[in-house]
Amino acid sequence: MVAADAAGQRLDLFLSHNVAEVSRSQLARQIGEAAVTVNGAAGTPSRKLRRGDVVVWTPPLPVPTTIEAEAISLTIVHEDRWLVVVDKPAGLVVHPAPGHEAGTLVNALLAHVRDLRGIGGELRPGIVHRIDKDTSGLLVVAKSDAAHEGLARQFADHSIERAYFALTAGVPQPLAGTVRGNIARSDSNRKKMALVGEGRGKHAVTHYKVVEALGEAALVECRLETGRTHQVRVHLASIGHALLGDPVYGRTPARLRPLLGKLGFQRQALHAAVLGFIHPISGTALRFESPVPSDIRELLRELGSNRSE
Repeated sequence: MVAADAAGQRLDLFLSHNVAEVSRSQLARQIGEAAVTVNGAAGTPSRKLRRGDVVVWTPPLPVPTTIEAEAISLTIVHEDRWLVVVDKPAGLVVHPAPGHEAGTLVNALLAHVRDLRGIGGELRPGIVHRIDKDTSGLLVVAKSDAAHEGLARQFADHSIERAYFALTAGVPQPLAGTVRGNIARSDSNRKKMALVGEGRGKHAVTHYKVVEALGEAALVECRLETGRTHQVRVHLASIGHALLGDPVYGRTPARLRPLLGKLGFQRQALHAAVLGFIHPISGTALRFESPVPSDIRELLRELGSNRSE
């Protein structure tokens, strides 16, 4: 029943204040599907409520997803009823796509998550952002529409804290700086991204700092002001310091290739090490850190790093 202090509110706004697990946009869709009544009659999202109105929400049952659950081992850093934070290993694709219909993080989450409320009326986890298949590190995934909407808003306004550790070919000069440059799909190779001129692509900003110079390589911390596809890889390559092991955006220095071959290191040396955001439901500030995985630690050790433990 609508109390006096809620009188005059729109129906969709009233519901969004009282049904935390569903986003306002999703509730508006459900109102249009007659899942919400006011005094026994179907409502509209913009209907203004009066004191004493009886609002009944009958949530439709989520539709089973067509994606199959798979028992794939996951490292869960944090989980609550709204979201899950995963430390993704290198080699794991995030979302099913042509050529990778199975064996993805989403397939694994469907087997792991037991209290999934789903996204868009479908029982599936909500992918808010991605990291490349051969990049390791932290990723947050929503369990509900409301969590997905709240996280997506933070990614859109660039308020998410994200830091990566990268091993670069050569030592960037200066030792700290900012790379700015719009990123778009390459005209010559649709599988690559590229820096493009003003008026094209998406604005991208990467702040970098050399953590340790290692002769022909360097350990570099990159903090993302924006989050574009392949951003770190494209930006560092654009200043002449592509990631070690990156087969797309640069060549590993000849003297380091035997080392990578000996270690069997066959991916770009990039790890999503820090992820911080405001919990989309509780408003609590959350921050997670992931140590570099064993393959990058081994490469650091061979390069003579003091930070390989």
